[in-house]
Amino acid sequence: MGFRKGLRQWVCGLTLIGAIYAFQRPFREFGGMEYDIGTIPMPPDWQEKTEWTFARLMFPPGPLNGYRGRDAEWHTGYSLWTQDFPRADRHFALAVRRLTRLHARSVEQVVNLDEGDAYDWPWLYAVQVGEWGLTGKQGQELREYLLRGGFFMADDFHTNAEWYEFESRIKKAFPEKQIVEIPDDDAIFHSVYDLSERIQIPGQAHLRQGWKGDFSGKGAHWRGIYDDQGRIIIAISYNSDVGDAWEYADDPYYPAKFADLAIRLGVNYIVYAMTH
Repeated sequence: MGFRKGLRQWVCGLTLIGAIYAFQRPFREFGGMEYDIGTIPMPPDWQEKTEWTFARLMFPPGPLNGYRGRDAEWHTGYSLWTQDFPRADRHFALAVRRLTRLHARSVEQVVNLDEGDAYDWPWLYAVQVGEWGLTGKQGQELREYLLRGGFFMADDFHTNAEWYEFESRIKKAFPEKQIVEIPDDDAIFHSVYDLSERIQIPGQAHLRQGWKGDFSGKGAHWRGIYDDQGRIIIAISYNSDVGDAWEYADDPYYPAKFADLAIRLGVNYIVYAMTH
């Protein structure tokens, strides 16, 4: 009886993975604020359908948009959501391929909540979320994606002003949920690596000062939103720039201690998202 039950579970697992592969949307290439299309060569596996892909959220800019007047219409790339893109995505995907057994693709996937394509990807990332303009419709789509088992990492926003903007927008998805500091003993900090020390990760342009913006940008916070079952569905890196650490992981000028923590943190988040 135990063997039959195990066999059924194995077959169901294969069916689920097959369904994920079958419905994945094709790769789309966009230009970024720092890297134009073609600047970074395409890896040979760019067309693979895999169990994990770096899914990056595109979104409209909000009132704090630091690129105002220099960016393009947000659907086309060259907008706020493309900060560090695609270099950070591809560097981190390479680390995932080397450090885990996940079948991972070396190129990113851009996700537009207005198109309803988030459900193909178990892990979703967004940068500079203190400057975003997430709409009510997008917030409801993000809510549905997360309640169905998705995971969202919100990164690279700093100071009280950006925190207020992030919090006000994320309430479009979860007005009833509280954002809390993730305790040290939570499984998300121990799914692969035991991250007992989480130092502030500054961006490459802010290494000298150690933080970005006014004094309220000093001091890292690793916060989250939990669902009703106690699972983290949104992981928030406030006053740290994890994406920059991925982007400059191969730069000898960028301190290894920041890149190492960023990669370990990201790997923990992915494995947690895939197993919880």
